[in-house]
Amino acid sequence: MLKSMTGFGKASGQIDDKTVNVEIKSLNSQKGLDLSVKIPSKYRAFEYELRNKATAALQRGKVDVYITLEHNTASSEISLNRELIISYFNEFKSIADEVGVTTESLLPSILKMPDVIGESHEEPSDEELKQIQLLVETAMKELDNFRTNEGKSQETDLLQRIDLIEHYAGKLQVEDKRRVAEIRERLKSNLENFIPRDKIDANRFEQEVVYYIEKLDISEELTRLKSHCEYFKSIIAAHEELKGRKLNFIAQEMGREINTIGSKANDATMQKMVVNMKDELEKIKEQTSNIL
Repeated sequence: MLKSMTGFGKASGQIDDKTVNVEIKSLNSQKGLDLSVKIPSKYRAFEYELRNKATAALQRGKVDVYITLEHNTASSEISLNRELIISYFNEFKSIADEVGVTTESLLPSILKMPDVIGESHEEPSDEELKQIQLLVETAMKELDNFRTNEGKSQETDLLQRIDLIEHYAGKLQVEDKRRVAEIRERLKSNLENFIPRDKIDANRFEQEVVYYIEKLDISEELTRLKSHCEYFKSIIAAHEELKGRKLNFIAQEMGREINTIGSKANDATMQKMVVNMKDELEKIKEQTSNIL
């Protein structure tokens, strides 16, 4: 089963006189785990443990963890820097008097200034941290379910595109027989335009045709491409969890074989099939870059 790197999880809970909200967002990333944690300062002691849990559970992706507090009573845990507010007010009021403007909206503006409002430094209890931990675990499970559901859709899409590539590869094998026959006939016809038929050494001609056709032979590339497709599907079916990078590497190998087939084909009908295969492969690469 595949898992996407994209996901979202949320959990909320009532702790004493406040509501705690935990949100975890995850996007695809080429790194291992790009983790950002934004939590109230009173929970900073919990940050190290939170990072370890997120690293173990989420593994890959650009992950943002937010923990916010909503106070439900008038006795909030914020503190006002009264001295700084008064200092700001006196300075701004002096300037306002000089330029002749009102001071009606001065206080709301001051409250947005840096260091005016801060949280209290009261340490959270062990019970409060346990509840925070449970909320984080709930949000992580929700995000994991999101990733799993997204991965199911990706798996279906990838298998369909691999089937299409294999379908085009099968048609290329059929078209290749027609192409070889046409090359042989064209070479013979062109040769007869310059050399009388009775002067042509049939054995030498056959040797030259075989040598030329071998340079344009795509059977090895088709065989390797088939092998890559089967390996790709086996990785999807495997029980390991981290599959994104491996699938991406296999897709790159598939691309090399398809490009070589395109350079050797030298046939309009076959080139169209190669273009269709490349199109499917690009969509596969887009998907694998977002797989865990």
